[in-house]
Amino acid sequence: MSKHQSAAIARPHARSLKNVRTLVVSAVLAAISVVLARLIIPMPDVSTRFSLEAVPIFLAGMFFGPIPGALVGFSADLVGCLFSGYGYNPLFCVPPILYGLCAGFFRPMLAKKTNPATIGLAFLPAIVLGSILYQSWSLAFVYGGDAFEAFFLAKLASRSLQFGITFVLDVLIVWLLYKAKVFSSAKLWPPVSGAQKPARENGI
Repeated sequence: MSKHQSAAIARPHARSLKNVRTLVVSAVLAAISVVLARLIIPMPDVSTRFSLEAVPIFLAGMFFGPIPGALVGFSADLVGCLFSGYGYNPLFCVPPILYGLCAGFFRPMLAKKTNPATIGLAFLPAIVLGSILYQSWSLAFVYGGDAFEAFFLAKLASRSLQFGITFVLDVLIVWLLYKAKVFSSAKLWPPVSGAQKPARENGI
């Protein structure tokens, strides 16, 4: 059998293994997000939560792209609600989805240069648009009642401070994990370029 025939046979097998690996790692990241969100720091009430749950969701998008990242965010939020005791409201699932989605969209930039600036840029849209603006509005819509505007402004102020702090922590954690070579040791990051894939599939 020629090398080209062997490579053609190996490609579907390599893709299958890659899909399984993506699924397994994504499931682990979703589970870690649930633990960080619901079990390590208890929620003081239904509209307040301080956690680092976004980090595993962000990593799923960074490692595998926007769709896996978004699915990890959705799954983590859905499963996490089973442990919260407050029930599930689909209005509140947008921010976790955005963390995975945005990290996936910024993946090419992160692959070129992984540093605090690019990590911060990848986090920023989900934090500002999702966790601060959208979630403040959705919380006011659900729980604000007749005091919608006052509730919204209060949440906007408190969540701006809260996510200003978690933004710094999220970026720092991802950066430190990267610098400690945790991602490269697990062969998750940096991503394999198109030119390198055939060589790996041929065992070169």
